[in-house]
Amino acid sequence: MRRRWPGHGHARRAPLNALALLLACGSSVVWGTADFGGGLLTRRLPAFAVTVGSQAAGFAVLLVAVAVRGHLGSVWLGLLAGLGGGIGLAAFYKALSLGTMSIVSPVVACGAVVPFAISLATGERPGAVPLAGAGAALAGAVLASVEEGRSDVPDRVRSIGLAVVASVTLGLFVYFTGLGSREGNVLSTLVGARVGSLGVLLLIALVARARLRVERRWLAPIVAVGLCDVGANALFALATQHGLLSLVSVLGSLFPVMTLVLARFVLGERLTRLQVCGVAAAMVGVAALSSA
Repeated sequence: MRRRWPGHGHARRAPLNALALLLACGSSVVWGTADFGGGLLTRRLPAFAVTVGSQAAGFAVLLVAVAVRGHLGSVWLGLLAGLGGGIGLAAFYKALSLGTMSIVSPVVACGAVVPFAISLATGERPGAVPLAGAGAALAGAVLASVEEGRSDVPDRVRSIGLAVVASVTLGLFVYFTGLGSREGNVLSTLVGARVGSLGVLLLIALVARARLRVERRWLAPIVAVGLCDVGANALFALATQHGLLSLVSVLGSLFPVMTLVLARFVLGERLTRLQVCGVAAAMVGVAALSSA
């Protein structure tokens, strides 16, 4: 039986129904919460300790789900996603730990272009209104990530390089997570992705001789980040089963808006005019996508 890729056979389906919209937006909210927590933790703890610990916590939850279900299908697409996710998370959290979020977040937010472009190239045809909405939402996510402030030149150069790596690899993670969920099943894809990401992170940590041990008081926050991350992955994977991957991936990329909201109300940070415009553009994009 010939395997179908995302765009094949889906050109005539509704580009995005209400359930897909809700699940995809939910994934961005939970992802934004996880990134906010992870970003704060990496300013006090080694980046690899946070990434490996949080990924392991999410993997434990998935193992419980496997034990309850008792069956897994193909996990190879999930493994491909996990390779990108592991590299992307390590690069993203390391970049955040440099204290240059004003540079890192907008670049990483552009990662949605990767699954969006691949989905269009493989045959998805969302239509003019959804495409315009996706463009507005993506632009809003990038603008919402922009912060005022500068960093020293060495840190700025390092953070840009890390952010580009994170953007591309996390974009591939999103694409293969969606593809695996559509072609196989959600649980198999998530398990494969977690195996791949944990394997990559542990290998990098071993080569870099990174410190993974943390004090017991930090375990609960790290576990919480991991649970949010795996929850967001599950919401996104389910969303891809009800809408075009090109559009769902853009909605999932709105996590910087949630991170911005948390920074405003938890840390008391003020929004710049550019960030307010970004939030407004993102909301206009979501409205356009919901009307498609």
